[in-house]
Amino acid sequence: MVIQVVVLNQVELGAGTLLMIYPLFIVLLPVDINVFLLLILAFALGISIDAMSNTYGLHASSLVMMAYFRPMIFTAFAPRDGYEIDLEPNIHTMGYRWTIRTFGSLLLIHHFWFFLMELFRFDEILYVLQKTILSLPLSFALCILLQFLIIRKPVKGS
Repeated sequence: MVIQVVVLNQVELGAGTLLMIYPLFIVLLPVDINVFLLLILAFALGISIDAMSNTYGLHASSLVMMAYFRPMIFTAFAPRDGYEIDLEPNIHTMGYRWTIRTFGSLLLIHHFWFFLMELFRFDEILYVLQKTILSLPLSFALCILLQFLIIRKPVKGS
């Protein structure tokens, strides 16, 4: 949260491009987390970022929207045998294909909703799409990099 507010919110990449890493926290929560708890955590994280960024609910609404769709997206891209209990869904445990599909879909929902609510005008939909398309790959790549730097690869056989 601090990195998002202090560093990434200050980075200007042009054309409305923003780097957002905080959605990764919601995706990395255990697969079997209670949906109500998931929505509360998403709101708490989003409203905390909003309070420090003076964005009046933008981050909270977009993170809650993403958290709302998380169980549906996880179900749509579930492995054939289903998920293990208490599985932490990260790139090491789930693999590249699952991460690209699942996290990419959730990040797309998050970014699109964020920029749509930021402008709050449907006649600016092309600008919303431009900001989403430019911000999405950069945020995605940064989140993947963070997973490799922060999350340890599980040791096989233990």
